Amino acid sequence: MTGVPASAAGGPPSAKGAAGAPGAPGGSKSGRGGKLGAAAVNQASLWNIANILTMIRLVLVPGFVALMLADGGYDPAMRAWAWAAFAVAMITDVFDGHLARTYNLVTDFGKIADPIADKAIMGAALICLSALGDLPWWVTGVILGRELGITLMRFVVIRYGVIPASRGGKLKTLAQGVAVGMYVLALTGPLATLRFWVMAVAVVLTVVTGLDYVRQAVVLRRSGIAARRAAAEEAER
Repeated sequence: MTGVPASAAGGPPSAKGAAGAPGAPGGSKSGRGGKLGAAAVNQASLWNIANILTMIRLVLVPGFVALMLADGGYDPAMRAWAWAAFAVAMITDVFDGHLARTYNLVTDFGKIADPIADKAIMGAALICLSALGDLPWWVTGVILGRELGITLMRFVVIRYGVIPASRGGKLKTLAQGVAVGMYVLALTGPLATLRFWVMAVAVVLTVVTGLDYVRQAVVLRRSGIAARRAAAEEAER
């Protein structure tokens, strides 16, 4: 939340001017009260529903790992509980960002914690699956390398602009979630074969969308540099 209600800031401007004037009775107390009120509002904004969902995802990560690796990692019941934790994390990932944007609940904590929570649950699942021998390490490397690389690239080019999430990126996220979820479950028979192909689609989308984001970053950087040069040349005239 970017604004502070007038009541929290010490009342309307006219009241603040009278009460906060030097030498006025209770002036310093009103100023201190306004600061305390603003701090309370800012702190309360941290505990909104979007941030709480993000915190739940972060808390689910160690629980998911414990369930995945319980009894050597091959207990169907524990794997089912691990899938439930993973599914909850994926569902909250969909809702927390939507709620934050729709109801103006975007905070600095959410901007930092949300992508960390996303990468943490997906990374934990992939690493556990590869450690258990259910998923080749190169698949884990491709997916995690792409996710971390694109995240870093966004920070590098943010001075020139923001790379928006594409439909392909959203489809990639869905494919990854479904594929990893199917590998978390102890599936056999046709479903085990099906999850292989779902993961193959997820890997292809991961690579293709990653290359597209790199292309967008290069175009954005070039246009940003050109705009700065044009502005500098205009200022020199």
